[in-house]
Amino acid sequence: MPAEPFLPTRKTRDRSRGPVPTDVDVALVGAGTGSLTAAAYLAKAGLKVACFDPHYVAGGCATQFARGKRSRRYLFDVGLHYIGDCAPDGMFDRLLKPVGVELEYEAMDQDGFDVLVFPDRRFKTPAGVDNYEARLLEHFPDEKKAIRRYMKMLRQVDGAIDALEATHGQMNWRLILHVLLRGHLLPFYQGATLGAFLDTCTDNMPLRAVLAGSHGDHGLPPSKVSLLHHCGLMLHYLRSGGWYPKGGGQVMADALADRIEEAEGTVLLQHEVTKIAVEDGRAVGMTVADRKGVTQEVRAKAVVSGADIFLTMDRLLGREHLPKSWVKQRDSWEVPDGVFMTCLAVKDDLAARDFGRRNYWTFDHYDVEAYYRDNDKDGRPNVQGAYITSATQKDPTGGHHAPDGVNTLEVMALLPGRPDVWGLEPDDFTAGDYRKKPEYLARKQRVEDELVRRLDDLFPGVGQHIEFRESATPITQVRYTRAEGGSGYGLAQTPGQFGDNRPSWRGPVPGLYLAGMNTRSGHGVAGALHSGRTAAAIVAKDLGVTIPE
Repeated sequence: MPAEPFLPTRKTRDRSRGPVPTDVDVALVGAGTGSLTAAAYLAKAGLKVACFDPHYVAGGCATQFARGKRSRRYLFDVGLHYIGDCAPDGMFDRLLKPVGVELEYEAMDQDGFDVLVFPDRRFKTPAGVDNYEARLLEHFPDEKKAIRRYMKMLRQVDGAIDALEATHGQMNWRLILHVLLRGHLLPFYQGATLGAFLDTCTDNMPLRAVLAGSHGDHGLPPSKVSLLHHCGLMLHYLRSGGWYPKGGGQVMADALADRIEEAEGTVLLQHEVTKIAVEDGRAVGMTVADRKGVTQEVRAKAVVSGADIFLTMDRLLGREHLPKSWVKQRDSWEVPDGVFMTCLAVKDDLAARDFGRRNYWTFDHYDVEAYYRDNDKDGRPNVQGAYITSATQKDPTGGHHAPDGVNTLEVMALLPGRPDVWGLEPDDFTAGDYRKKPEYLARKQRVEDELVRRLDDLFPGVGQHIEFRESATPITQVRYTRAEGGSGYGLAQTPGQFGDNRPSWRGPVPGLYLAGMNTRSGHGVAGALHSGRTAAAIVAKDLGVTIPE
């Protein structure tokens, strides 16, 4: 029987059974977006590359999974639910086209790609910085001074981003000139949190909650998240609105993997890197194990790790190889909360319900800090809001997300990833039997039921039409991506872990480079792509070649 054209696992067999190359120019840990991007650039530059990943699909968080029989198949996105800056010649084109990847993107509702739903108010976030300011003034006419101050900061960061993008994130004269002439607020608040800056703007709780409304995109309250990161994230979407890659997140990952293979590189799935080899203080390769535990050594001129930073430092490299400065950093790192996701298939007409090409963020109250302070109330997961999105609504012509007449939905909540919150002991996960623990299953079911209830509250009656449901906890994230704390966002974007305070693309030992959401490029799909391109440029320079522009 031929493979289904859009099944995420359609290339799993071929990419799992290939030979392990014993000698390459660049060996990469993982096949997430960062590693794939780095490998694609390096392969395009003529280097022999190989990515190794324990999962059965390539893409890391930018993957999909399928459920149901072939005659009634549902596809769900793991982590790529919407992205920004996808207009022609936008960020994604600039990062992907040099390696031969050209995707189509579906634009989300330009008048409100994000809908913030509070008990007594709805706020639709429109595309365009000026449109956003006008919408804020419309909802909060008595807060003009506060809104003007916030928007002034946003626009100053926008100018700084333009200057940085001109040199792929490196300090340059355009940035210095912008700060001197137009960025008067930037020097004073570059190390501030969003909460600290909002304190200088307003004490209006509803306005503060709206301004921080997409906090689920980084998993931190205003009192912890870097102001500059918040502004950059807002601008990523505001510049041209929200977008969704036609076909889903797996399309991007597979396109990158295809370009690597076309350049005679290797993407080997279901093969886990168990150790980075270090000789005379330099990374020289890795040990790779297949599904049966059979290991093989791979030699390389350079090693790039796109894996979780804690996994890379503690297990793959080993603390014995970390310089003292890295040990100190590693022991101070913190991660944001994890994500609980309930995937649903509903035989219902969401278009008739005016669901639209939008994301819905629901909140029980205006106290954003409480969402994090009380999300493990009494030691158990405590849901106070939800993020709701639908691939079939964002990509109505994709044709493969669900059978005709059926819509897929993902309903998510930020919750702690600590084992005790889920009724587990640390050893339960190590032993691999956590999924059978009655208390874990009970807590998981309670959260799933709560998220379904919230969906039904927002769109009454939808709950009666559910024909498939399945959930993943933050513990599930650990299982598939090895991410610390079950977070899909890497290191928390606090002021102390933002920008240059994050790990560089050069690792702690010569020959080791870093890519992915924990680097200075930041988290999310855009950050991972940037990290891969930047890591590739550094590796290429060290190996005497040039990556495509």
